[in-house]
Amino acid sequence: MEYERKVIETADGSKTLFVPAMNEQYHSLNGALTESDYVFLEKGFRRHPSQTPKVFEVGFGTGLNALLTALEAEKSMRTTYYATIEKYPISNEEIQYLNYGNLLSPRANEIFHAIHKADWEKDVQISEFFVLNKIKADLKTCTFRNDNFFDLVFFDAFGPDKQPEMWQDKVMSKIFQLCSGGAIFVTYSAKGEIRRRMEASGFRMERLPGPPGKRQMLRGSK
Repeated sequence: MEYERKVIETADGSKTLFVPAMNEQYHSLNGALTESDYVFLEKGFRRHPSQTPKVFEVGFGTGLNALLTALEAEKSMRTTYYATIEKYPISNEEIQYLNYGNLLSPRANEIFHAIHKADWEKDVQISEFFVLNKIKADLKTCTFRNDNFFDLVFFDAFGPDKQPEMWQDKVMSKIFQLCSGGAIFVTYSAKGEIRRRMEASGFRMERLPGPPGKRQMLRGSK
């Protein structure tokens, strides 16, 4: 079921989307840009040694994580393949209200709009160092190509209390099977139940200090 969404501003000036029916927002109210950069880039992408990383994002949402990864790939000259899955893509009107590119740089603005204009279900060259594949599907039922072994997983679904079906054992095991050896899994959640499910699926888990407003987050490795 797709819900009504409202554009709201977070503490660092960046916008996000709020879903009144779920009482949940797409990013932290303490700063959408700040949270995404810390959880997924600082504790994930920048920590993996591969110069040709393959990333799998659960929850494309506003495209913020994809944008920051594309910018980092360009900065570090790492040829990055980025697959992202989303069951309910946001509208063109909502995209126009998201100000990430304006806050960061003209180049960021250019990449942000290229990411959202990219066709779904196909590999699209966004920049010299960033290839994007947006998948419109339900992760629980989606099947993947045999060559999709990912080096990094950005798990950015709605919280376990809001979208519990996305955090079940079966989903975690599926993700583990999609990962290459040495893969890194990062999520903003720090719940003990989620950590135990990830460990049961095969990941070696650790708690890390969280982004502003959050005491801890989780990182796993295969």
